[in-house]
Amino acid sequence: MLRTRRSRTLATATAVLLSLAAAGCSKSAGGSDASSSAGTKAAAPVALAGSVTFNQTNLAKLDAALKSALAGKDLSKVDIAMVVNVAADYWKAGQVGFLKGCSDLGIAKSKCTYFAPPGGKLTEQNSELETLRSQGVTGYSISAIDPTSAAGTIHTDVQKGIGVLAIDSPLPGTDAASLYLGTPNYTAGFQAGTAMKQVLGGKGKVAILVGSLTASNATQRIAGFEAALKGSKITVAQKVNDNLQASTATSDAETILANNPDVNGLYGVYSYDGPALAQAVTSAGKTSSVHIVSDDSDAQTLKFIKSGVISGTVVQMPYQQGYTGAYILAAEKVLGKDKTMALVKPYLEKDGSTLSSGVGLVTKSDLSAYQSLESQLGIG
Repeated sequence: MLRTRRSRTLATATAVLLSLAAAGCSKSAGGSDASSSAGTKAAAPVALAGSVTFNQTNLAKLDAALKSALAGKDLSKVDIAMVVNVAADYWKAGQVGFLKGCSDLGIAKSKCTYFAPPGGKLTEQNSELETLRSQGVTGYSISAIDPTSAAGTIHTDVQKGIGVLAIDSPLPGTDAASLYLGTPNYTAGFQAGTAMKQVLGGKGKVAILVGSLTASNATQRIAGFEAALKGSKITVAQKVNDNLQASTATSDAETILANNPDVNGLYGVYSYDGPALAQAVTSAGKTSSVHIVSDDSDAQTLKFIKSGVISGTVVQMPYQQGYTGAYILAAEKVLGKDKTMALVKPYLEKDGSTLSSGVGLVTKSDLSAYQSLESQLGIG
């Protein structure tokens, strides 16, 4: 049995999550009943109640299984990296998790590289991958900025024996399509759409702002969001690509609000979109009439949750994408892909390729408890 400091932390964190989930489900049930009693008449807007249900327990079991399989093995040749899509606060939790995973496995920090492209540009991400290859990287996890353009590079790397793990956004149609570690994005989008439907009382007009209209995490979230709105009187007025730029998202939102006075909801898909939209709504003096539902939980997003400008944010666990990602990449190098996948398989979703890092909803009512969880995991 592993009796580590991390196992005690995860046990405490899991207890917090179960408590939050029970409270959130109870509160959400009340809101659902109120909506159904309205019949064909649109329900009045109501305050959101959070529901935080991550996949911590299963991932802790998987981490333990991988660590046990690696016990006594030579990890000196393991040289891994975590490459994300943009330098956003959201990914700081992933960085903490990745480096902690390396530390717990006894891998030198110099053999664990974390990279976030400063401008969120494809050229920056590609340049870093070239550098990693030249330095002898044995495997990397990646949130690809453009999965289509990455397919050829990934094929070449896999053929050379470099392990490639999709995180944050799946990599369908590539040699890394068999395993995705992250949030089931359609589910996350559906959660956001359900929250928007609740906070708008089932009627209104919304705009969607996102960093990419082609990345699979974005397309899947938007599809889930729109599916959740079906049957309501809410329509999607616009979908706008801000090209991974927070300043662009703010100016786009300002333009939308100025030209569409009937828009009463904004959905921000990427981590920086929530704060960007909150700034636009605040500048327009519409914090009481335009409701925001966002994704992810960077520091600014949580501040706007606390002030009530953002109604709710759909959260995932980038910490676990980093931590478990380090374990998987190390195992693939030392044990081989087949043996690693045999250990991973029992924890996959029904699609056979998704290793869920969990999904939930943080609102003002459970913000302090969520921040307590982050603190327990060492995320500041």
